[in-house]
Amino acid sequence: MEPAPMLELFAGELRRLRTRAGLSQEGLGELVNYSASLVAAVEQCRRPPRREFAERCDTVLASDGLLARIRDAQVRESLMPWFREWVTIEQQATALCSFQPLVVPGLFQTEDYARALHEGASQLIGDEMEQQVAARLARQEILHRASPPLFVAVLDHSVLERPVGGPKVMREQLLHLREIGDRPRVHLHLVPRDTGAYPGLNGAFVIATPPEGDDVAYLDNQLQGTLVERTADVQSLRRCWESVRAEALSHGATVKLISEAADSWT
Repeated sequence: MEPAPMLELFAGELRRLRTRAGLSQEGLGELVNYSASLVAAVEQCRRPPRREFAERCDTVLASDGLLARIRDAQVRESLMPWFREWVTIEQQATALCSFQPLVVPGLFQTEDYARALHEGASQLIGDEMEQQVAARLARQEILHRASPPLFVAVLDHSVLERPVGGPKVMREQLLHLREIGDRPRVHLHLVPRDTGAYPGLNGAFVIATPPEGDDVAYLDNQLQGTLVERTADVQSLRRCWESVRAEALSHGATVKLISEAADSWT
């Protein structure tokens, strides 16, 4: 499979900047605290660059953020076409309300958890899969902004019990989720294990509040995601959200259960 154009551009620019600076792959690796083999893999388009790698290379090579900008464009390019519009909305949102009955929300996933999900449920393999994992992790950067969106997430209790990737991956994921729950603009709520049928069991969804204009929602399914903009449909999902939220535990009780669940994955 041919590498994506933006991945090739990143590799070429990294090679050009490194050569201009008179550095070998080993020399650059030492300066950015990455191995020479990783530098080589990125330059040969065998591995997509992480944002931290791009930023460190920009600093060392005095490239004024060029590599980070190319890397961001590469991440957008790797997204499924039907998902790109939603990611733009997600990145601009001032608030996100997410319900997930099956897995940890993508913006909260660790790299190993995201990879295990793709390995188990995606039809993609190899570099294509790795690019999707990298794209998912890149989306999480909105949580580290100076003014991150308000994020309210409701999870079904089964999310804590499904062994995605095995015990080690689950423990690390739940510890990460607990850490995210300590952030001031993140609120986590868990629907208890003994809850019977409730509206959220019809499927996952996210509602985004943009800086201006009406809310927009997103539905996931087996084929592709669906952007929901029609006012009546968004209002219906908002009512569903309120019903789901009413079934869930408080943030404090949820974080406590997440901590207990993390300890059980040993």
